[in-house]
Amino acid sequence: MASAADQMAQSISLAKFAKATDLKKRLWFTIGALIVFRLLSYVPLPGVDPTALGLLSQKTTGGVLDFFNTFSGGSLSRMSLIALGVMPYITASIVVQLATSLSPQLAAIKKEGESGRKKLNQYTRYGTVLLTAIQGYFIAVGLETLGASQGIQAVIEPGMTFRIAAVISLIGGTMFLMWLGEQITSRGIGNGVSLIIMAGIVAHLPTTLVNLLEGGRTGSIDPVRLIGIIVAVVVLVLFICFMERAQRRILIQYPKRATQRGMQADRSHLPLKINTAGVIPPIFASSLLLMPLTISQFAGQRVAGESRWGDFIISLNQYLQHGSPVYMLLYGAGIVFFSFFYTAVVFNPEETADNLKRYGGFIPGIRPGKNTETYLDYVLTRITVLGAAYLTIICLLPEYLVSALQIPFYLGGTSLLIVVNVTMDTVTQIQSHLLAHQYGDLIKKAKLKGGRLR
Repeated sequence: MASAADQMAQSISLAKFAKATDLKKRLWFTIGALIVFRLLSYVPLPGVDPTALGLLSQKTTGGVLDFFNTFSGGSLSRMSLIALGVMPYITASIVVQLATSLSPQLAAIKKEGESGRKKLNQYTRYGTVLLTAIQGYFIAVGLETLGASQGIQAVIEPGMTFRIAAVISLIGGTMFLMWLGEQITSRGIGNGVSLIIMAGIVAHLPTTLVNLLEGGRTGSIDPVRLIGIIVAVVVLVLFICFMERAQRRILIQYPKRATQRGMQADRSHLPLKINTAGVIPPIFASSLLLMPLTISQFAGQRVAGESRWGDFIISLNQYLQHGSPVYMLLYGAGIVFFSFFYTAVVFNPEETADNLKRYGGFIPGIRPGKNTETYLDYVLTRITVLGAAYLTIICLLPEYLVSALQIPFYLGGTSLLIVVNVTMDTVTQIQSHLLAHQYGDLIKKAKLKGGRLR
C-alpha cells in the first residue's frame, strides 16, 4: 500500500511539473550554469599554443593526468582557464574539516552557528587560492618544457610573465567555478560542486560509447568483451542504486498518549544509510592524490635528466600511475578513511541521543542518554564498515579491470559512482520541490474554500 501511495504521489507531482514555475527556473539556471562551465573548458590559458598542446596531449595520454582530466571535463588536456577544476576547493575543504576536528579554536568557531560557518567558508576560500597558486605555478613551469624532446613548444613565450599570467588565470578560473557551484546550490537544483564534477565526466561518455561501438564494428574489440562491458556497466549501475538506498532502520518509541481508541504508543524509525558519506570519500581521496601527483608530474618534466631529484620524481610518477598497485592501495586507504571521517562529521550520535531524550523518544531495550549514544555509535560503525567496503570495491575493482583490459577509463567505477549518486540526489531534490509545490497548492485551495464558507 505504501509503495502504491508513493507511486501515485510521484505521478501527481509529475503532472504538476508544468505549473511549478520556481522549479523550472531552478532547472534552467542549473542547465545554464553547466553550459557556462563547458564553454569555459575550451578557453585556453594566455600564452599557450592550442595546436601544439593538442599534438602533445595525443602523445602523452595515460597516467594520473587522464584521471584528473576526466574530473575537469577535458579542461586539463586543453589547458583551459579551469584546467584545475574544483579539486583545489575540495582539497581545501578537506584540510579545513580535518583542522576543525583537531583544533579546539576552529571547533569553537564551528559551534557559533551561521557566523562560524561563514568564517570556515572564508578559510576554505583562502586555502583554495593558495593551493591553486601552488599547483598553477608547477603546471606553468611544466608547460614550458612540455614537448621539448619532441621538438614541440606548447608555450609561445616562456618566462616569468607567462608563469604569473597562468597562475592568475588558473586562480580566477577555479574561484569562478567555486562561485558557480555555490550559485547552483542556492539558486538551482542539487549540489553545485558535485554537478560540475558530474558534468565533466558525462561530457566524455558519448565519445567513449562511440569509440566502444566503433571498436566492436571494426573488430578491434572482441564482440564478447564488448557485450560483457555493457552488461557489467548496467549491473554496476543497478548495484550502486541498490546500495545507495539501503538503510538500517532503528525503531524509535515515544511515550503512550491518550487517543479515541485508548492509550497508544507512537513509533517511528531512525534511518541510517549504509553509505552515509555518499560520493564524498572517492572525491576527497582522489583530490588528495591528484594534487601532489600533478605537481610532481609537471615538475618531473622540468628537471628530467638534470639531477637525481628529477629521476626520483619520474620514478615516483611511474609507481603512482593510475591503476598501479601503489596507487590503488593509497586510493583505497583514502576512501576507507574518509568514509569514517565524513560519516562522523555528518552524523553525531551524542546530539541524536540528546534530541531523542529531550522529546521523550527511546530505543526499545536501550536506556536513554549515554547508552543510546553508545548503541548508535556501535550500529553506525558497523554499517560504515559495509559502506566503506562497498565504496572501495566499486571504485577499485572496475579501475583494475579498466587497466588490465585496456578499457577507456571513463567507464570506471569512480565515474559511474559519481554520476549515479549525483543523479539520484538531484532527482530526489526535484521530487521534493514538486511535492512542496503540490502541498502549497492544496493549502491555497483550502484557504480559498475557508474564505468562501465565511
